[in-house]
Amino acid sequence: MTDPDVRNAIMTATYEALCAHGYTDLTAQDIADRTDKSKSLLFYHYDSKDDLVADFLVFLRELFDERFDDTDDQSPADRLAMFVDWYLYGSTDGDERQSFHTAMLELRTQAPYNDQFRHELRKTDDHLREILETILEDGIEEDEFTDHDPEETAALLIAAIDGARMRQLTLDRDEYLGTVRSAIITRVFDDLLADNVSFPTEPVSNELRTSNLETSTDAAATTQSTDESTDES
Repeated sequence: MTDPDVRNAIMTATYEALCAHGYTDLTAQDIADRTDKSKSLLFYHYDSKDDLVADFLVFLRELFDERFDDTDDQSPADRLAMFVDWYLYGSTDGDERQSFHTAMLELRTQAPYNDQFRHELRKTDDHLREILETILEDGIEEDEFTDHDPEETAALLIAAIDGARMRQLTLDRDEYLGTVRSAIITRVFDDLLADNVSFPTEPVSNELRTSNLETSTDAAATTQSTDESTDES
């Protein structure tokens, strides 16, 4: 698709439709109804509903990159705090966030059976780990973090946070997010941070945690790939 305005409108409509209907009950008509296009015109741009949803995953990754690139001038410790709190809490509170992440969880369960979804989810997973590894490497270089293995630490942090989000979504236990955040600080960051550096005890607010479609950047956290053992690609 060459027209960014058209794509943005379709992606916004996809986000709204996912919030309203979830993935399982989502139809192309649900998306078309939230644009000025008919369903037939929607399929002028996409071959199928799955093709459209796969592009939505790409769009989320691009949107997150745009937002996180704006934090490059901040310290590694601040960037780490932003990453963790965005990943855990997302941009908004309430029913909309819960509905959207539930829809993305439904989508994630399709990955073992849908090569297109699995491909994009794995790219998101790889990209998130690369961003976190870069933050950790920068922290070592700037003497904000102690010497450690960034790849191993990033894998551990993402697994812990991803597990907390899944537990919160499936068991409706919001308090679990705070418990895991506290444990990460005391069990990981207390050893990771240099003596003169501290991690915020309360969740931080940053430009990644905004409203409207920018809420969709939360999905990158929820659309981690399924177990890599399911993908031989």
